[in-house]
Amino acid sequence: MIDKAACFRASRSNTQMNKHPMSDDTLTAYLAECVMRWNATPDGFITSGRSWIPRWRFKPLVELTDAFQLLDQATHRYSLTRDRHGIFSASVQISGCRGKAYGEAKARTVTIAIARALGVEV
Repeated sequence: MIDKAACFRASRSNTQMNKHPMSDDTLTAYLAECVMRWNATPDGFITSGRSWIPRWRFKPLVELTDAFQLLDQATHRYSLTRDRHGIFSASVQISGCRGKAYGEAKARTVTIAIARALGVEV
């Protein structure tokens, strides 16, 4: 599991995060570092196994596989539902903090719920 307190401190120490919601690219890099424990570089990510992934390969806001990779690494307490209109609802609990999100795109909904559980404004 992730160290939610360390992630929360990191998000609060960045003044850009305090003033404005993050861009998709900034959010992806933050979650890769915080949840996946990868190091972000301008062109990609260095994984914990010291291999390199280009940024275009890890898109949790778009790719469901990547969103579930984040979810599996972050927590085992979550729910995901879809209503009859096709709107997804995701609820995630990380270290006692909950994040919820709703939307038409499943991957984006899951990823935003994770970010909100970590205290990130999106």
